[in-house]
Amino acid sequence: MRHNGQARQFPKIGMRNIKTAIAAALCAFVYYFFDRSPAFACIGAIFGMGSDLEMSKLHGGNRLFGTVIGGLLGMALFRIYLIFYPEGGRSLLQVVLVFIGTILLILLCQLFWVGGVQPGGVVLCILLFNTPVDTYISYALNRIFDTGVGVVAALAVNSLFPGGFTFQRAEEYCANLEKKMEHFSGYHAADREKGKHLPEDGEQSAE
Repeated sequence: MRHNGQARQFPKIGMRNIKTAIAAALCAFVYYFFDRSPAFACIGAIFGMGSDLEMSKLHGGNRLFGTVIGGLLGMALFRIYLIFYPEGGRSLLQVVLVFIGTILLILLCQLFWVGGVQPGGVVLCILLFNTPVDTYISYALNRIFDTGVGVVAALAVNSLFPGGFTFQRAEEYCANLEKKMEHFSGYHAADREKGKHLPEDGEQSAE
């Protein structure tokens, strides 16, 4: 395939690619033993992975705090909706609620976590338009929990690879250990060199 007259190279599998896949697979593996769908945990892990640990904190925070804010706000608005329509169903009231909810979501995210608007909006809209009446609370709480698990998995995996906290600490420890070994070796080399120039017993007695 050519792009702007040049052959387009096939993308390489980089470290972030590997870390993202590991984090998602880790969530799926853990959830397998609990007979629970890992879908939202895997999504949280994928969204929460960054090129390094700092970027993972940013992306993961966006996903987690957005889900929390959108989930809690969605539950509150859906509860208001049920007061007027206990059986659920479609209503023009949902138009009003999504309008008010979007404004409130943006304001809350500006107060607590600016990057949470998009993921929070996803949860808010799903709660208002696509959640059964009897499961909207459990859906929101499960979504928050699973997203948190995925974000934690992304942070944990990222910390163990280049750019991560654990990896950086290991590099710093090895560098400090190497400096100490060099200092230790240099100190003993200086002692040996100094010992060569010390006069022997026979020379001292001749003087």
